[in-house]
Amino acid sequence: MFAVQFDRFGSPEVLFLGSLPEPHAGQGEVRVRVRAAGVSPVDVGLRAGRSPASKKLALPHIPGVDAAGVVDEVGPGVTGTAVGDEVFGAVDVSRLGGASAEFAVLAFWAAKPASMPWEEAGASGTSVETATRVLDLLDVREGTTLLIDGAAGGVGSVAVQLAVARGARVIGTGSPANQAFLASLGAIPTVYGQGLPERVRALHDGRVDLALDLAGAGSLAELVAITGSAASVVTIADFTASHHGVRLSRGELGGEPTGRHGLAAAAALFEEGRFRLPLQEVFSLAQAPRAHELAAGGPRQGKIALAVPPVLTTPAA
Repeated sequence: MFAVQFDRFGSPEVLFLGSLPEPHAGQGEVRVRVRAAGVSPVDVGLRAGRSPASKKLALPHIPGVDAAGVVDEVGPGVTGTAVGDEVFGAVDVSRLGGASAEFAVLAFWAAKPASMPWEEAGASGTSVETATRVLDLLDVREGTTLLIDGAAGGVGSVAVQLAVARGARVIGTGSPANQAFLASLGAIPTVYGQGLPERVRALHDGRVDLALDLAGAGSLAELVAITGSAASVVTIADFTASHHGVRLSRGELGGEPTGRHGLAAAAALFEEGRFRLPLQEVFSLAQAPRAHELAAGGPRQGKIALAVPPVLTTPAA
């Protein structure tokens, strides 16, 4: 099969499109012919060799954990999904990749709404499940006021919408350039950084019940002060959490089991017109180096995706 891959660590230029053996669905898995895959900062860190998990990789390695496609192989123990179904989800995250290819094996998935663009579906998996997990941990519900620090990125732009769909009032932080984007998602926007408690008080004269840190920018002490309790704050990005008494929920490459109900819920909200997966940019597979370069940059608006054509001639090995 054709696949984006790297056989050494380094800059985005180490990525190339080449041939590798096809994977096959195992117990409780499905294989899809990929139509789109996501690119995240996690993929960038692994490729660059900066992530501790890079040491676990067997090279050559196919990056990407999120994908959407058409099921062409169903593993033992799978029910309710058949060959020909259009689905979106993610690989077994312990494999640290495998999605940016002609075929990918998904460990969790949901039916893709017919009208959802492939690129949105392909970049959704781990962001939707991560956002769902942390909203569940915080018990976000109707009437909650939730502050999300780092609300414009891949997980943040999803978390805003899912929280609003639960009936929460959401205050979201982002860069000055992302204020209108945050408002379009349903958040009350403000900029991040020093002086956040004062800005939040100016926007909202009531209690802020909960806070979610997705930025890892050193704001935990302020978030605890804003909510009045460390128990009301969760982070997926700040590994100093224990120093503040804050819960750390691991991010896109793992975490607490949740029953994986986020994708189906997001699909239902999409069909109701209450959810979309914001995409900053879509690239072809051959443009994977450019996609990784963008993913390594500064603040983003949503996700980055790779589009995979239905038919592509397999490059020579």
